[in-house]
Amino acid sequence: MNFHIEYEQETDGRWLAEVPGIPGVLAYGTTANEAMAKAEILALRVLAERIESE
Repeated sequence: MNFHIEYEQETDGRWLAEVPGIPGVLAYGTTANEAMAKAEILALRVLAERIESE
């Protein structure tokens, strides 16, 4: 599954990644790749919880 992930570097050096299509899915990492990977994992968890609660 592919997600549209937006990411940017914060002033403190951390990277923030967000999946705009899924509210609340954002994650920090020490690198852009780490932040994006964490955001993708969180997005999958959120979608799985939605499916389970239906």
